[in-house]
Amino acid sequence: MADRAVLLVEGKDDEHVFYALLKHHGITQPIRVKDKKGIDNILATLEVELLGSELKQLGIVVDADVDLTARWQSLTAILRNSGYTKIPTSPDPDGTIIVDNDHPVVGIWIMPDNSVPGMLENFVKFLVPQNDLLWDRVILCIDSIPETERLFRGQHLIKAQIHTRLAWQQEPGSPLGLSITKRYLEADALYAQQLIKWIRRLFSI
Repeated sequence: MADRAVLLVEGKDDEHVFYALLKHHGITQPIRVKDKKGIDNILATLEVELLGSELKQLGIVVDADVDLTARWQSLTAILRNSGYTKIPTSPDPDGTIIVDNDHPVVGIWIMPDNSVPGMLENFVKFLVPQNDLLWDRVILCIDSIPETERLFRGQHLIKAQIHTRLAWQQEPGSPLGLSITKRYLEADALYAQQLIKWIRRLFSI
């Protein structure tokens, strides 16, 4: 049976984060979270995805990386080529939803929050409990590494921070989705609730 509700994501971590959040928030409506293995594959196959025979709603979740505007423009250009005309000029901070005549409803969420540059791990940072006793130690620990000895790229600092914190939990090294399930991250944090509100609006839940 063809998928009616699909959520495209960039990678396996995104896929498991969404499944963990959907389960935590009691969303049982069938939504296929589809790991597209990178932003290039999302952009290359988006027009084909929109042609799904039974497709009613398509969510697209991508990282802003360093240029949110460029990411938005690359997505909306493809939508225009696919016949969409009711596209806003900029992302909705609450998550964009485009309803356009007979086309499938399209939702766009640009990580972390539709407003600033970043990636999945920047969103996950929002799920770190407030007043977390380890977070300041994580920052100090990584900041103490001389620049010449850091093997990760500068834009991946947040990845190093998040995964260092998860390495210091009761069961070290859990992946992001499982860390939500294990409550090392807060699935009820404000930003998680905002994301789930967008999901509910997009898929009419």
